[in-house]
Amino acid sequence: MRIRSLIWPLALLLTALGANAAPWVELAKPQPTQDPAKIEVIEFFWYGCPHCYYAEPAVAEWRKRQPAEVQFVRVPAIFNTNWAVLGRAYYAMQQLGLGEDVHRALFEAIHTDRKNLNDETSLTEFFATHGVPREKFADAYHSFGVDSQTGRANQMTRAYGLEGVPTFIVNGKFRVDGTSAGSEAGMFEALDQLVAQELKTAK
Repeated sequence: MRIRSLIWPLALLLTALGANAAPWVELAKPQPTQDPAKIEVIEFFWYGCPHCYYAEPAVAEWRKRQPAEVQFVRVPAIFNTNWAVLGRAYYAMQQLGLGEDVHRALFEAIHTDRKNLNDETSLTEFFATHGVPREKFADAYHSFGVDSQTGRANQMTRAYGLEGVPTFIVNGKFRVDGTSAGSEAGMFEALDQLVAQELKTAK
């Protein structure tokens, strides 16, 4: 659920009037990236967010055309304990070695099948349908690694000044979202511009 979804139409109008010179926000306090040799692009998302769900195919296509110098990192945004439930599910999924098919299936279950997956019990049943034994999921969901990653995602949500999702961070320095870019297509145009800029700077 995008916190500022109702602001998008206003953002489009302001952009058209030239009120927003750039389709991104330059962060006052840049954050370190995982690999300084790469151009890092983080996607902050939430499984419960319809904008994230509808943008997922475009994100997948955008990733396919990136050069090897670009490192894509997916991070579940965590604004509160409710968001943390699905954030933990994402990291448990990674720990269990589940791929993009299950990632998309979780989106589909929530937004197409209208399933309520906002607690551990319902998530356990969801992953069981994808071949994960219930005890194995529980072990991953409550593991130290998932605890650490979820805590880190919470810290990153605040450090980057997120106000909603989907939000993209380029090289720890620039924030792109639907409000800054004006539209979903605008987000990917802004990402292309920033990646090209950072690649040029790196050279």
